[in-house]
Amino acid sequence: MQMHLNKAKTFRDLHAQSKVFLMPNAWDGGSARMLAAAGFSAIATTSAGIAYSLGLPDYEGAVTRTDMLNRVREIAEAVNVPVSADLEAGYGAEPEQVAETIELAIISGAIGGNIEDFTGDLSMPLFDLPLAIERIRMARKVADESDIPFTLTARTDCYLTGVKNPFSEAVHRANSYREAGADCLFVPGVSDPKVIAELVKEIDAPLNVVMGLKGQPLTVSQLEDLGVRRISIGGSLARATYGLMRRAAQEMVVDGTFNYSNNQVPDAELSAFFAGHRNT
Repeated sequence: MQMHLNKAKTFRDLHAQSKVFLMPNAWDGGSARMLAAAGFSAIATTSAGIAYSLGLPDYEGAVTRTDMLNRVREIAEAVNVPVSADLEAGYGAEPEQVAETIELAIISGAIGGNIEDFTGDLSMPLFDLPLAIERIRMARKVADESDIPFTLTARTDCYLTGVKNPFSEAVHRANSYREAGADCLFVPGVSDPKVIAELVKEIDAPLNVVMGLKGQPLTVSQLEDLGVRRISIGGSLARATYGLMRRAAQEMVVDGTFNYSNNQVPDAELSAFFAGHRNT
């Protein structure tokens, strides 16, 4: 419990500092350990990457909440750095369902998590604002009843769902979620530095942006200059890994060669690396 508390405090403090921090997303214990060993101060889970690793598509409902939280637990137990969980839309529309998901995520070892306002229904892609606010309020309530300072991130998908006036809608929703208790706001789908700078200016909370998508040339230092507090990479690293597997498979099928293996990490090196984490 003390380690859980320390991780939660460390993660909360990262959001209070003036500089940006990069929080890459893992999908299993092995990827989590490799990222933590690289020196990142915190990592997140990726619901997309976890779904892919289970042979499933990336949308809420494909992976059950139980299976997702089992993987969150695996990742949290694999590393000594804070782990924030991608909790999608909270595994239920009702605020009570979101609250239960937050409670279970904390039990699973997460010290933070994000809840998005995407409904999954393209005819009405975002939850009505009063309901979306209440979902965050209930998430905050149950988080505050835990024994750790849980960092709650509210994500609004205005830029991903084609809503009218996405900037003004994102700002309005983000600030409403902040008032409801969110510690950090996440607006995916934005890569224009001018828009990011304006979001930082208009949103009264630390802002997370996602990088790693094609056509996003911004660097960590550039994002820090724009005022971004936290950077995540979503499922992009998992997709890059699967890209390597697909290219290797095509090489073997089409060319009958094994050149992909030139960039592999030797078994002895990987075994020594993972053995070093066995009892940590």
